[in-house]
Amino acid sequence: MKRLLPLMLAAALAIGFGTANAQKSKKKNKGKDTEKVAPAKKDDDKDKGPKPYAKFIDSTFTTSKGLMTVHQKKDKYYFEIPEALFGKELMAITRYTKTAAGGDVFGGEEVNEQVVRWEKGPDDNILLRSITYVMMSPDSLSPMFRAVDNSNAAPIIGAFKIEALKKDSVYVIDVTSTFDGDNQAFSVDPRTKQEYNISSLKKEASFIERISTYPTNTEIRTIKTFGVNPPKRESGPSTGPRTTYFPASVGVGVVTLELNTSFVLLPSNPMRKRPFDYRVGYFYNQYSLFEEESQKADEDIFAVRWRLEPKNADDAARQKNGELIEPKKPIVYYIDPATPEKWRPFLKQGVDDWNIAFEAAGWKNAIRGEYWPEDDSTMSLEDARYSVIRYFAADIQNAYGPNVHDPRTGEIIESHIGWYHNVMRLLRNWYMIQAAAVDPDARSKEFSDELMGQLVRFVSSHEVGHTLGLRHNMGASSATPVEKLRDKDWVVQNGHTSSIMDYARFNYVAQPGDGVTDLFPRIGDYDVWAIKWGYSYFGDDITEEQAKATLNTWTKEAYKNRRLWFGTEISPYDPRYQTEDLGDNAMKASDYGIENLKRLMPSLIEWSAEDGEAYKELEEIYRNVLSQYRRYMGHVIKNVGGIYDSPKTYDMEGPVYEVVPKALQKDAINFLSKQLFTTPTWLMDQSVLNKIKPESGVESLSALQEYGVTRLLEGDRLVRLIETSAQSPNNYSVNDLFTDLSASILSEVRSRSNITVNRRNLQKIYVDELIKLLEPGDVTVRSIPNGAGYAFDTRKVDLDQTDVPSLARGHLERIKGWLSSAATGSADQVSKYHMADLRKRIEQALDPR
Repeated sequence: MKRLLPLMLAAALAIGFGTANAQKSKKKNKGKDTEKVAPAKKDDDKDKGPKPYAKFIDSTFTTSKGLMTVHQKKDKYYFEIPEALFGKELMAITRYTKTAAGGDVFGGEEVNEQVVRWEKGPDDNILLRSITYVMMSPDSLSPMFRAVDNSNAAPIIGAFKIEALKKDSVYVIDVTSTFDGDNQAFSVDPRTKQEYNISSLKKEASFIERISTYPTNTEIRTIKTFGVNPPKRESGPSTGPRTTYFPASVGVGVVTLELNTSFVLLPSNPMRKRPFDYRVGYFYNQYSLFEEESQKADEDIFAVRWRLEPKNADDAARQKNGELIEPKKPIVYYIDPATPEKWRPFLKQGVDDWNIAFEAAGWKNAIRGEYWPEDDSTMSLEDARYSVIRYFAADIQNAYGPNVHDPRTGEIIESHIGWYHNVMRLLRNWYMIQAAAVDPDARSKEFSDELMGQLVRFVSSHEVGHTLGLRHNMGASSATPVEKLRDKDWVVQNGHTSSIMDYARFNYVAQPGDGVTDLFPRIGDYDVWAIKWGYSYFGDDITEEQAKATLNTWTKEAYKNRRLWFGTEISPYDPRYQTEDLGDNAMKASDYGIENLKRLMPSLIEWSAEDGEAYKELEEIYRNVLSQYRRYMGHVIKNVGGIYDSPKTYDMEGPVYEVVPKALQKDAINFLSKQLFTTPTWLMDQSVLNKIKPESGVESLSALQEYGVTRLLEGDRLVRLIETSAQSPNNYSVNDLFTDLSASILSEVRSRSNITVNRRNLQKIYVDELIKLLEPGDVTVRSIPNGAGYAFDTRKVDLDQTDVPSLARGHLERIKGWLSSAATGSADQVSKYHMADLRKRIEQALDPR
């Protein structure tokens, strides 16, 4: 308002000056027969500026009061922006409320989110800017702050003429065209448009459905119709990005999407940040921090979590003395009313299960699931005040758990968990393949509601964990000795993994007769510890540095217990950190898993049978058997060239990086020799295969074996073997790997015996891969910097300048000698042809002239 007063005063003076001159002119010409003076032109300037509030907002408007008071007149919408809101930061979160079918996007999914703020602009305008947190300076009065501000211009995403002014510094603006138009900040982003061949907005079929406003948020529901680019006639192979169409748009040339944008006021009293610690698995936010006294820019990295605070000082004191207290504002997740009723209790229980972890942080009743009150018309599923487990009627086999958080502090504002209906299909397949050997309830095409409900509960707990800020802890299951997974009492007490945030799924190690019936993941020791770390309350009576020191002490103490370690989900080289694995030894665990897979094979037809139906169900289950078997191979392969990565700080003892012992790497090759390279004929059950495919399984097995060979000979693995064997001759080397593989894969050549078709295929694959290593070229090697979260260091290595081609040449020469000697052996004719072919391939590769 202060900026407007001089302008208004100047306008008033100008009007007065003009009127006085007119009066003088009349007196001067009085009594003279002169040409009539034309009437003064109406001063339009009076209509150009803001109107008085009372003259603009009248009884023809419908008004709703809230964070931004909303006025509606027919199809026009106006916001009141109080001056007190200028400079305040808001989250703008846009979600789909309804989508066109067939595009794999669903109502409730997020489209866009950003931080915005209102500010006064020039010429009676209000501006809306988008704020990006990349760099910060804490002292707004320092020269450093000005330098940061000069490098951090916020884009203007809306400019609004002030339509009316209220005496108490409130500005009325017309927001209609911003929200019924195609402003990217509140609409579908360009990449999505490109993916679905969406073109320009159809203004005549796009409108604001309603705007609702509340004390801390304003909700804008819009319907947007877009044109669709017609299919192009392709004259050659496509080189652009993948595109598709919503099926509904193909026939009519348009697509209609319904969106909801939430404006949520961020806390005026920001939550105290919790410094990110890479030894505890939390999602994080970060920005560069420039301080006046610092000699370099620091990275301010902090964990993402909900704000839990005591209701009052008395509660804070009680909690400090060890008593559990209820938080001022608990974490509440609503169950989408579109969810089938029989699954709602299990989804709710998956939320409630986390209370045991919050108790370790000093809270009781800190988190709960609630059913959506369907008779309350004041509540909306898209209202950003509510966190919801959304049900999606889709055949996607997945669920996910995101959150929306304050980028300044990491405080979680709300979350919409996505649960696709067909995740139950995924759960059926996982549980049948991994647990049916010991659980009779898993031996049917359809599970009982109770069993499926417990599986849904497990998924609910896992996804809720993500929305509490927790990352995947892929190292949790490696803290359990394999043999303990067969110990009934131990598993009942501890579970088969120490974290529900692991991809440990179900206990596939337990064997029939062990008596193990506790096969599900649950909130474990690590989860309890991680919630204690993230949600223990530190009052204002201690500084941030003191709180950080306390957390560090706790973490070092926790690391004395292997079950409380965090293992990153992105490690390219630590065999302890893997998806879908169990136990502390992949070779032992996979042996047990394969024994159980063998037990399933004779029963697959019976468990999938349904009269009058084709064998699609049998094919799906069999594919899942192959996938599980392939996972076991991958778990073992990661030991070769493996490096243990144990996050530690300066005040902890021992190395961070350690080479996987040579004996374990040789065990891995021996396992692969036994379970993969020796033809797994049990997978080629002809009673199954002759019902689902015309082939006998030769090529399917060949693909599995090719996967094993190519993974073992990957360039980055060979680089690690070179690096680690250079440290000590006692470490496994590339030469050891080639020697062991050749001995296993080419054993019939050395014994001059008959070679089956599967083994002939495998030998060709292996020899061809060695030939490729004569000219291996560049490879990208990734590593995780010590102390990093999701960051990778990458470097290019020219394998041509390493020992790899030399060793490949030497071993090919050696194999050629074996093949020459085997030519006079007693193998059958096809085997001799095969060996002659191998020898010729090697000779041409070694001497292409």
